[in-house]
Amino acid sequence: MSMTNVKPVTPLKPHTRDLGGFQVSRVLPGHPLQMVGPFIFFDHMGPAVFAPGQGVDVRPHPHIGLATVTYLFEGAIMHRDSLGSVQRIEPGAVNWMTAGDGIVHSERTPVEERTSGQRVHGIQSWVALPKKHEHVAPSFNHQPKTALPEFTLPGVKLRVIVGSAFGKQAPTPTFSPILYVAVEMEAQSRFDLPAEHQERGVYVVDGDVVVHGTPVPAKQLAVLPEGEVAIIEASSPAQIMLIGGDKIDGERFIWWNFVASSRELIEEGKRRWREGRFGSVPGETEFIPLPDTH
Repeated sequence: MSMTNVKPVTPLKPHTRDLGGFQVSRVLPGHPLQMVGPFIFFDHMGPAVFAPGQGVDVRPHPHIGLATVTYLFEGAIMHRDSLGSVQRIEPGAVNWMTAGDGIVHSERTPVEERTSGQRVHGIQSWVALPKKHEHVAPSFNHQPKTALPEFTLPGVKLRVIVGSAFGKQAPTPTFSPILYVAVEMEAQSRFDLPAEHQERGVYVVDGDVVVHGTPVPAKQLAVLPEGEVAIIEASSPAQIMLIGGDKIDGERFIWWNFVASSRELIEEGKRRWREGRFGSVPGETEFIPLPDTH
């Protein structure tokens, strides 16, 4: 393909936040694009090093209208939710939590890692649900690393986390066509990303990467033009994430931990959390109160 005739990518730069001792780089929602496919929130956590006795402590908080997707490169996190789910997530596995009409969960460093100290590095993303599934009953699904399709191209290893890619289908449940793939690239490797999904983005975790003719720094997302096969090249060892899928069916509002197709649903979510009508995480009494502003 002649790179002089292709449409340019749209780069999205991150906003960096400190979440109590570790850095998070957020590229979605971004500018000029709020979403890529159904992905409306994309956080790159760490890498962060926790000394013995320290760790991640995200207290119970609510979600509506979305599914959370957690994927780790290093470390471990313990998930607990108001359905009674208790699941340790480790590198290469995926946690998919469907909030739907409403769920509450916490994320903490497991006891073993808190005692010894650990390094944590991963991606947390939110997928907006189609309107007809916004009020679906909440659920939780965990897929171990061994259950996810993994395959290689010359110098490239790919793992399909959610949805479909390159003729492979992940067992993770979804509500619309999704592209979500973890990729490890050797130095001087390259591959072609087909145009099988309506919207696609390439997030560079680390390494020297050129996406569709454009150098993309680490912790940036390159959104690809629709309908074109894209060439991904790495001059050094690199990690990237492929994200995307079908465009969501209409505008989405995002406020705190809520995603919805209307402002009224957001306001209803606020009232329910303020009034304690979301349920609770068994065994936990702490919670994050509703923000006064956001």
